[in-house]
Amino acid sequence: MKKNIANKNNKNEEIKNTTIKPNNEVKDLIAIEKKKKRRKSILKTLLIIFVVFIVIDVILATSGYFYLKSKLSKIQYVPIDKSQIYIDEAVKSNLATYRNIALFGIDARKDTFSKGYRSDCIMILSLNEQTKEAKIMSLYRDSYLDIDEYGLDKVTHAYSYGGPKLALSTLNKNLDLNITEFVAVNFDTVRTVVDKVGGIDMHITKEETKYINGYIDELNRIYKTNTKHITKEGDYKLNGIQALSYARIRYTEGGDYKRTERMRDVLNLVFEKVKHLSIPELNDLADEILPHVSTNITENEIMAMIPQVASINITDNFGFPYHKKGQMINKVYYSVPTSLEDDVKKLHKQLFNEDDYTPSDTVQSIDKKIDKKIK
Repeated sequence: MKKNIANKNNKNEEIKNTTIKPNNEVKDLIAIEKKKKRRKSILKTLLIIFVVFIVIDVILATSGYFYLKSKLSKIQYVPIDKSQIYIDEAVKSNLATYRNIALFGIDARKDTFSKGYRSDCIMILSLNEQTKEAKIMSLYRDSYLDIDEYGLDKVTHAYSYGGPKLALSTLNKNLDLNITEFVAVNFDTVRTVVDKVGGIDMHITKEETKYINGYIDELNRIYKTNTKHITKEGDYKLNGIQALSYARIRYTEGGDYKRTERMRDVLNLVFEKVKHLSIPELNDLADEILPHVSTNITENEIMAMIPQVASINITDNFGFPYHKKGQMINKVYYSVPTSLEDDVKKLHKQLFNEDDYTPSDTVQSIDKKIDKKIK
């Protein structure tokens, strides 16, 4: 085991010391290492598991039912009439053994989780309740999809137009899903949490330095802080303002896909720091995080989920849509699925192991609507 760890450390050191323009062999090695790290960090980047993990640690420290109840009471509960959420009846029957939960990172500057704010981070946790296997799908925020009463638009706007209810209906309608539950986190909370854990270590590339300081300036104005700029490529210990600015960068190569990767990396590093906090520090952090969480999952349902967490096996993590192209429509940039119907087929194969899945008439209709609009 020590030999394997040493080999891995040597390999990481070799990558670290590589020049800015590595050859193809080193590029391949870096890609392999990144892929391995992403696989290892799947569980760590899941927002709801992240929150539950902290709560579990506090429970283990206190062993108190009522203490747990008092912690969970800090979460903002949002009642939603699930009968008003769009779900195709055939899909509802077909996915009866799957519990799909939407995870939203909201761009609000305060803990307001109603409509009016975009969901800049959209993830779907899909749990097979029979096998306890789970998969995570990230939906790109600029995806050009159909929103009830608003037509084709960026999927991130669904939450802004109609809150979580419309956002859930939009996901179900366009992807043939059965989601009725959500967890929303004000992604601005990352700023506070990063500072709470003493900052995170991150490598900032030359390309990222072109954009990160604009976000730093914006957040300095909002929070009346004086965080320093990052002017050159290198390794840094980022404070909360810098980490949130890094996670919001979206104009480098890789666009929104790279942006969601940065979000996952930040959450992963925060998670690693959390694992080494003391019990009092964990308790303090739970008090800091939970008031910034909104959900329609009740306290009792969350408590019922906690014993299941250890048995859940995260087996896959991927982005959607699979095939897309960036396109300007009315002077606005969109990420347009080149074939929504084909991508939904592939999605159901990857999430639910459904071979030869036939998308609903609704999905096929939206696909044709997209084709007509972009031609």
